[in-house]
Amino acid sequence: MSLDLIPRSAYNEDHEAFRSSVRRFLQDEIAPHAAEWADAGIVPKSVWPKAGAVGMLCPTVPEEFGGLGLDFGYNAIVDEESAYYGRVTTGFSLQSDIVVNYLITYGSDEQKKKWLPLMVSGEVVTAIAMTEPGTGSDLQGMRTTAKKDGNHYVINGSKTYITNGQNADLILVCCKTDTDIEPAWKGVSIVLVEADREGFKRGRNLDKIGQDEADTSELFFEDVRVPITNCLGEEGKGFIYLMSELPQERLSIAVSAQASAQKAFDDTVEFTRERKAFGKPILDFQNTRFTLADLKTKLQVGWAHLDWALARHLKKELTAEEGAAAKLWHTELQWEVMDKCLQLHGGAGYMNEYAIARAWRGARVTRIFGGTNEIMKELIGRKL
Repeated sequence: MSLDLIPRSAYNEDHEAFRSSVRRFLQDEIAPHAAEWADAGIVPKSVWPKAGAVGMLCPTVPEEFGGLGLDFGYNAIVDEESAYYGRVTTGFSLQSDIVVNYLITYGSDEQKKKWLPLMVSGEVVTAIAMTEPGTGSDLQGMRTTAKKDGNHYVINGSKTYITNGQNADLILVCCKTDTDIEPAWKGVSIVLVEADREGFKRGRNLDKIGQDEADTSELFFEDVRVPITNCLGEEGKGFIYLMSELPQERLSIAVSAQASAQKAFDDTVEFTRERKAFGKPILDFQNTRFTLADLKTKLQVGWAHLDWALARHLKKELTAEEGAAAKLWHTELQWEVMDKCLQLHGGAGYMNEYAIARAWRGARVTRIFGGTNEIMKELIGRKL
């Protein structure tokens, strides 16, 4: 099956034409090297300009800053195609769906002119450094500081679990510019740090249980000096900016989760048709059919909800709790689909040579990153 066969209401003909070009790029430039890059634990930076050349990076950047000026639907198509075909483009979605929006929305004209064209072309790889070793989802508790010294900030601290950590040329660092103010969130700012700044160091490329190709890293800041003009937006408004942009990040996660769940389901239908037990295809057993029928129904509901959420977001109407709900529901569905599909593969499902095993491993993190699903429930519950 292909995503083309699923009736959608969120996209128009232009979106679908873009889907075709994205799929060709993934097949030609990514698929042949996926296993190699997974073994290496990183996607080489040489791939990024190729993705930029076909418009896959940051399609929402306005034309005046070198972009295509398109809507988030184009981002979602990149996410769907990448997730469905299991292509190793985790870093692309981080740059296009998350980091770039902060610069578009809150960046100064100087920051936009300098960085946005390079992000679109793939000449610059970016990361956003929120999580710290002792804080997790508690962003108010971060300890990385940026203290003023003349017309510079001096940054000290560490971050962990940072996607694109090894490749990044520019990092949006969430830090405390005021450690005394109460409540603590009012002291949070976002500061741009170039990777060639003295005192900035990359730690380990972390060993994960899934998403092997993503360079997820520790980052260290020891008396890193950057101009005060590197502050993104207003000082002390960083936490507000983070909360404002998280709905799109969580919708992006939901999109990828839904598409990867669909792929696992489609592959499992084919597997159970071909694999036999007790003289007949596994699909002929009632337990198999009932399990797959249940998953097919939930996936159908999932696509309808996703189109609703995308339509809301394209009209700038998706609320924070709706974004949280989308992330919660689609990642929980993804895990249910992955786990049941792996079970239907039997012993083969436990072997990494089968796509379902790699997909199952990669899916585990979606209920954690972007805010854990427990935090999503808390955010939704607060609005009851």
